[in-house]
Amino acid sequence: MSDQHEHWQRTYREHPGMYGEEPSAAAVYAADAFRKSGAVDVLELGSGHGRDAIYLARRGFRVTAADFSAIALAQLRERAEAAGLGDQVSTLEHDVRQPIPLPYRSVDAVYAHMLLCMNLSTQEIRDLVAEVRRVLKPGGVFVYTVRNTDDAHFGTGKALGDYIYEHGGFAVHFFTAELVDTLALGWDLRERYSFEEGELPRRLWRVTQELPRH
Repeated sequence: MSDQHEHWQRTYREHPGMYGEEPSAAAVYAADAFRKSGAVDVLELGSGHGRDAIYLARRGFRVTAADFSAIALAQLRERAEAAGLGDQVSTLEHDVRQPIPLPYRSVDAVYAHMLLCMNLSTQEIRDLVAEVRRVLKPGGVFVYTVRNTDDAHFGTGKALGDYIYEHGGFAVHFFTAELVDTLALGWDLRERYSFEEGELPRRLWRVTQELPRH
């Protein structure tokens, strides 16, 4: 078990439901974007205890919620069952540094809130986006958010290299605009939007990119 894996397992164990019940603003945006694209089957990467997965299911999507914390996924399943959404939400214990265990062109949309900016190298992020491309159907939409280099924590804390800095045990890869643009090569980049969330406040990119239909 990696240090970050162990850290997140402990965090979810000690703080169940730590992000609350309400969906993130990014999930509300993503649901609208997915609805406009005609999506039905959605993969969420880094679902945590499921506040956004539950919201997406309530909006009518079939959701596969993936996370590397078994504790978080257990909390998610319990919440989905309690909400009567057990048939619409499935869970997948998965480390995004490994290939996504789903078939080629098997989902309509992919959503990842604050997942790509975890303790992942640039190459691991590129490999992950390639995997997202593999599992998406043509015309599929990928919405993700990441902390960017305008964030107050960028350049502070423990430097781990490759734009990664650690604060309070959480390692974050801060994204430049250039990295966002690089990850969108071969896609239709619909939006790269800068916004604020939470304490500090955190500065994030919200990125929407679509897989060409041909």
